[in-house]
Amino acid sequence: MRGFVRIVLLGLTLVVLALLSALTAMRFAIHRDEVDVPKLVGLSSADAARMAENSGLAVDVESNFYSPDVAAGRVVSQIPAPGSKVRRGWRVRTALSLGPQKIAIPDVMGQSERAAELNVRRRGLELGSVAEVSFPGVEAGQVAAQQPGANANNATAPRVSLLVASAAEPVSFVMPSFAGETLASAAEAIKNAGMKLGNVAAHAPLQAGVPFSAPTALEVPSMAAIVVGQVPAAGERVQEGQTITLQVQE
Repeated sequence: MRGFVRIVLLGLTLVVLALLSALTAMRFAIHRDEVDVPKLVGLSSADAARMAENSGLAVDVESNFYSPDVAAGRVVSQIPAPGSKVRRGWRVRTALSLGPQKIAIPDVMGQSERAAELNVRRRGLELGSVAEVSFPGVEAGQVAAQQPGANANNATAPRVSLLVASAAEPVSFVMPSFAGETLASAAEAIKNAGMKLGNVAAHAPLQAGVPFSAPTALEVPSMAAIVVGQVPAAGERVQEGQTITLQVQE
């Protein structure tokens, strides 16, 4: 029995040792595949590519920035930072310096988006992001704001982003009920809300023994007539400038 126990313990020991050996080998293989990111800032793009290649890495040039401290054509920033550990074959993202800013930022405020783009590119700059937003007092399609501002001397990138005025959204609100009001009162409220009064139809008064009659258009309705129906109905969403139809009864 004791011999059997010794054999089992020996077997378990061998299994544990095998697992530890495998984990150690795996950890060694992983660390062997890791490299330190070299410092590329300040190097020319060619020298940066060679240094990265010597470390088993690659370089991507993703953007360009103005820099008063780094000469034009040299790396001004990098990701990951120098000293970071990455897997072999990792691509280091870099940006190249354009040197100090020398190009004046044009004033494109009030210009159309197309005219502003031409103005920007004519200066050797790039068009950055373009966003649209409703701007009170600015005609739709015109530049309402720019970044950097005109003649800025602290620009970091050779691009100008624009904020262009979009067409104003129509004013909308919930349709009120005009039932029981006079036509004169309802017409005034419709006008003050920026809407239009359309056709006015009349319901003939109900009389005993007389069948119900459908509404008929009134050429000259009485302003004292009482509103008994409306389209759109009360509670519906309406917009400024929409036409409202009323039904009245004398």
